[in-house]
Amino acid sequence: MPYLTSTGTARRTSGAEQFGFGVPGYAHPLLAPAEWAELARPGTPLHWAVLNIDNGPGARPDPHCLEAAGRLRNARERALHGDDPQDSVRAAGGRLLGHLDLAFGSRPFGELIADAQSFLDWYRVDGFYLGRCPAERAHLPAVRRLTSTLTTLLDDDDDGDGDGDDDGDRPYGEGSGPLVLGLGTHPYPGYAEAADQLVTFNGPWTEYRWSQVAEWTASYPPERFAHFVHGIPRTHLDEAMRIARWQGAGTIFFTDRDGQHGQTDPFAALPRYWDEIVSRVGPGISE
Repeated sequence: MPYLTSTGTARRTSGAEQFGFGVPGYAHPLLAPAEWAELARPGTPLHWAVLNIDNGPGARPDPHCLEAAGRLRNARERALHGDDPQDSVRAAGGRLLGHLDLAFGSRPFGELIADAQSFLDWYRVDGFYLGRCPAERAHLPAVRRLTSTLTTLLDDDDDGDGDGDDDGDRPYGEGSGPLVLGLGTHPYPGYAEAADQLVTFNGPWTEYRWSQVAEWTASYPPERFAHFVHGIPRTHLDEAMRIARWQGAGTIFFTDRDGQHGQTDPFAALPRYWDEIVSRVGPGISE
């Protein structure tokens, strides 16, 4: 594959950067109350979490999702204005993202913008996760058009009240939140300038432990990349974290779940070693 080199030759991070979680989308809050409660727990090093009702915002506001969104906002507000150093990562991030399904470039632009506006109006999201984002050069202009429009929507509603006006008194954070491209692979390099963060790996541990990194990623800081890995045994957590640091990813979500035995999405629930990985990723933990 072009642009790929072994992890032993690319420039990687020093290990001093602070990891945080990017949660690609837990199950509905009614089905996964423990998962959503953990996101709001003090000390959880959360960069962002994705809200996905029905491959988007759904047809109408969902009361359970409204409650989960409110708890996450309140947790970030406490981190921003509190004195607990355990929530330093959340204070710098802790964002709620609305899930927009690009269907690898087949969704009409108007549908995506309508979904984005519903997320803003109903759930006061901070940014957007663009799932099933295409990665080819030919799709880059359309993705750039979309992310540019989404940035305008977010900037025009920086007060977070969903009315499209910037009243200057947004109760949590400042400015628009992140736009994350859910690619799952290294895209054409121009995509790095189209959004705030790229998910450049989304797959099983059996592939991740032997994965390579695109050479061009060495020109960007770790906060520009996220890795989602499932099926990681507890005994390999340290190794997985070393790989993420070496490949220059600042945001991660690791789980021992593998999508088998009746599971439809390995990332929909907490890993069985959640407390352990929180303690390893949290403040003061470095590799």
